[in-house]
This record gives sequence, structure tokens and C-alpha cells, in this order.
Amino acid sequence: MIDTTPSGQELGLVPIRKIPVCGIWPSPENDQLYKPVDENDPEIKDLARSIAKVGVQEPLILSSDHSIISGHRRFVAANLAGLHLLPCRVLDFDKDDDPDRFMQLLRECNRQRVKTFAEAAREAAMDVDPEIAYQSLIEHRQESAAVTTGDNIIVLRGQKNRSKISQAKMPFLEAAQVVISDLENFWPLSVRQIHYRLLNDPPLKHASKPDSVYCNDKTSYKALSDLLTRARIEGIIQWEVITDETRPVTVWEVQNNVDNYIKNELHNFGRGYWRDLMQSQPNHIEIIGEKNTIQGAIRPVAMKYCIPMTIGRGYCSPRPKYDMAERFAKSGKQNLILLILSDFDPDGEEIAHSFARSMRDEFDIKNIIPIKVALHASQVQSMQLPPGGKAKKSSTNYKRFAEQYGDDVWELEALPPDELQEILRAEIDKVIDIEAFNHELDQEEIDAGKMEGARRIVIEALRHYEPEED
Repeated sequence: MIDTTPSGQELGLVPIRKIPVCGIWPSPENDQLYKPVDENDPEIKDLARSIAKVGVQEPLILSSDHSIISGHRRFVAANLAGLHLLPCRVLDFDKDDDPDRFMQLLRECNRQRVKTFAEAAREAAMDVDPEIAYQSLIEHRQESAAVTTGDNIIVLRGQKNRSKISQAKMPFLEAAQVVISDLENFWPLSVRQIHYRLLNDPPLKHASKPDSVYCNDKTSYKALSDLLTRARIEGIIQWEVITDETRPVTVWEVQNNVDNYIKNELHNFGRGYWRDLMQSQPNHIEIIGEKNTIQGAIRPVAMKYCIPMTIGRGYCSPRPKYDMAERFAKSGKQNLILLILSDFDPDGEEIAHSFARSMRDEFDIKNIIPIKVALHASQVQSMQLPPGGKAKKSSTNYKRFAEQYGDDVWELEALPPDELQEILRAEIDKVIDIEAFNHELDQEEIDAGKMEGARRIVIEALRHYEPEED
């Protein structure tokens, strides 16, 4: 590439002339390469004030047709300052006659200014042959997409499609859809939640088979699970309606570019404030759930009160217990109250007991008050919940449970989500200072007003930010 940049000595040989402002033309190419000059920019206003006092200290550089090569910011500021003549060096070529040289000089004369990433990228793009760059991009894309499989690739054999839902299965599906509609406020649902609601008014699994009444056994549950899968594949039920909380999936939150990220951050600024509604309570409270499938029901309640919630997935591992002990220690509260939700079966009863015992014995918390919120014998009897089968005799806790309660067991999912929420809310209200809690709610409303005021000040201060176009 031939260097067309005039040296300082060459520019020195170009005489300085006074050119009327009305005879100088800003270059549209400058706006394409760099951010357009905004006369409302505080920096431009400062420059205008300086020019009004001492004039333009550095001459503008123009092509022979008086298109600006260097000095767009000075030109705008001089206009604001009310100047009619500007000092300029006029080079000996016309922009239209030699556009390549014009663009090269436009970039070189702006080399020292601080640029955004997008401006620097557009500058660099001037030196690139588009055809070569595109070919390189395609080659890299192909190389990146290539997968080296070695000997581990799975060879797919044959084809297996799920059978379509027959007319005989439609009443079964319609009964499930009624349950799904009734529980809309608790979407996404687990298959087990739908299973227990169907037991209230059991449909036929097959319309032409009178003995196929839906019941609380593995065969019916499997039939429901398969039916719901086929209904989602066929588009009868939305995929988002049903979830499997026992198989978590992690998807990373990413952005298309930094400008979108900044816009989103500005939009959400100040809207994530939470006041600690438990800070004035005399005791520290924690909620513990045995399984992921109840998380959707108890999370809104825990969120309303700002009470920490732990899902143990059976017998809880040590780390969540340690974190809970740390929260209690930092709270400085008098007692640790554990609100525990687990199945009413041999292991569910032991899970509640062993969790509290572990917090006492392994983490040395003496002032501990464990409460089994659900499920327990009185709830099973008063609500006439359908049993979830028989207790496993292989469980080490079977004998103690069977001697006291018998062989039948009940799962948390047997409770409708709204009833589980009501039970949890009622238990929380029993153990907290309601007056102190309501005071914190009132203060949170005042805080919200202060936060909105601060948010508006910050957004106003950043209103001049303009995202770069892709």
C-alpha cells in the first residue's frame, strides 16, 4: 500500500487560508467511519466556549472542493461559537477525483483521537480486501464446524416414531388438559402433580375399556407420562407447560453485543431492589423442601416473605447446611426456625428429623426449632389425600413408620399447589412477628420511591449514550 498521508513538513508547506464557514462541507464519510458530531455533546459545547474566547488554534484540513478531512468537531463548535471564517489548509486534490486518498487521509488525520471499539473496527476494515476476508471467514466457519469424532460417534440404527394419539385416548388426554388448565397459575407442572389431580375424578385410560380406570399405580402413571409426551410432540400441549425438575438444564445468559447488554442494564437499573423483610424478626427462619417438584409452589411464598429456601432433593448434602448455619450466625437472631416440607413416608419423616439433628449436632446450633409443615398424619386424614402406594420395606426407617402409621405413604404432590402454599403461609404467620413484618412492607414501599428517583437521575446522566449500529 502506498502511503498517501501528508507529512508534517508537507502540511507545513500548505498555506493557511481563511475560508467562510458557509463554504466548508462536512464529509458524510466521517459519520460513516466515526460517530456523528452532536452539537449537544457537552464536550462540543466546551470546545465552542473555548473557540469563542481564543479562536480556532488548529487549522482544519480540506480537500480542494472544501470537504473536511480533519476538523469536523472544530467546525461544529465554531458554528456554535458564531465564527464566520475558519483557518484551513486546502490540499491539492478533489474528493470525488481521488476517493481512496480522501478516505485514507480522513482516517490518518483522526489517528490520535480516542475512539470507540466500533470506530476502530471500521477504521481497520478500510485496509481489508472484502473478498479475501469473506473467503477467510467461510474457511474458518467450515473448520470450526468440523467435528473430530474418532471412534466414539454413535451410529443411529433404524427409525422409531411414537404412535399417534388415538380417539380412544382422547378422553384421557382431555381430563389431563382440564387439570393443566386448573393449575395454570403454577405452570410449569410436573407429571406427578397432574397424576394426583386425576385421582380426584379418574378417567378411563382407554375409552373402549371399562376396566382401564386411572388409579394410583405405576401403570397408570407411565400411561399418563407417555400420553403427555406424545401430546407435546404433536403440539396439542405446549412444551413449556410441563417440566422435569429432577433433570435441571443450565443455559448461559449471553448477549448479541455489548450495546444490547448496556441498554438492558439501563432498562433494569434499580428494579432489582429487595428490602430484607425479615431483618426486624427476633428469629431466623429457613424453608427446606425435600424435592424439586414442589419448588414452583413454595418459591412464591418464600419470595413474599424473603425467607431463604433450600431444596434438599432427599437427604441434604453438607454444603447447603453449612450455608444455612452461616446465614443464621450472621443474622445474630435468637433461634433458628426450620420449616420443613417432605413426604409422609418412612424416609420423608426421617429426612425432616435428620436435617434438624444435623444442624444441632454437626453445626452446633443449640437454639433450633424444627417444624414439619407438610406432610403429616393429621393433614393426610383431614384432607383425605390419596396414598402414593406402600412403604418400602427395604428402608431402614420402615419399621418405626409402619408401627406408628401403617404401610400407606403419601407424597407432597398429593397436595394441590394452592393448598400447599396456604399451609406454608399459615405456618410462617405463626412464627413471625406480624407487626414487624408489616412495618418492613411499609418501609419497602417508601424505599421503592427513593429507588425510582435515583434510577431516573442515573438514566438522565447516561441519556447521551448511543449504541453503535451492528
